[in-house]
Amino acid sequence: MEQRKEIEVFGTLTKTEKVFTIDKKVASGSLVFEALEPFPGYYHETPFDTKPVYLYLALEENYALEDVIRVSQKIQPEFEKRFDAGKGFLQVMNDKYNVLRLRHLNDYDMVEQLQLAFAENGIRYLQKQKKYFEAEAYIKIVKFLNLEYIDEDIWLDTRENLHGYIELPKKLSWDEFKELTLSVKYNWDESKFDAAKGAFYYQGRLHEFVRIYSRKINTEYLKELRKLYLEKLKYVQKTK
Repeated sequence: MEQRKEIEVFGTLTKTEKVFTIDKKVASGSLVFEALEPFPGYYHETPFDTKPVYLYLALEENYALEDVIRVSQKIQPEFEKRFDAGKGFLQVMNDKYNVLRLRHLNDYDMVEQLQLAFAENGIRYLQKQKKYFEAEAYIKIVKFLNLEYIDEDIWLDTRENLHGYIELPKKLSWDEFKELTLSVKYNWDESKFDAAKGAFYYQGRLHEFVRIYSRKINTEYLKELRKLYLEKLKYVQKTK
């Protein structure tokens, strides 16, 4: 039997989500965004599923990813429940924010405690200047990915359930990616999915990919999606 190929790589993920600001159970005066629909292409079609909590905490400055990871590892033993912290950038209209991304939170009760623990270790928060608002946000996350190679240019996430990755042969702009994904969804008859754009660095080069989120995810599902993405990519390229 062929051995499984598992890797841990540095990568980025780009997506759009509707976010809103929250005031309860967060540190006083801090600017905290919550994703209304963390996987909009999926949960929009399945409203009765329990949605995960994704929070974005606005920061005073652009902290290095290793600093965020270092603090996260240091404070994790202080909390009984597991959490995941990363860094990223969030843009709402003309306003851009450096953010600390928190996920795998089952409830909001630990948010303020997490904020205080990060602050005690040098992570400072941007003070809230605006009242409540809700808007579409452009988000880029910097993170490490744990991947298992399962087929040609197809990977599964070994840490995040229901996440798969399809490699693309070229880099796309955000507008090109949106156009391509819409074309794929219009011609896709299987279970709904959410897609995001990204890249990871492996074996000396960048690999461009589509992140797929679906409850029906498996090898055949991703193979068929990849086939359709590559087919529609040719059309997107011809129209440019």
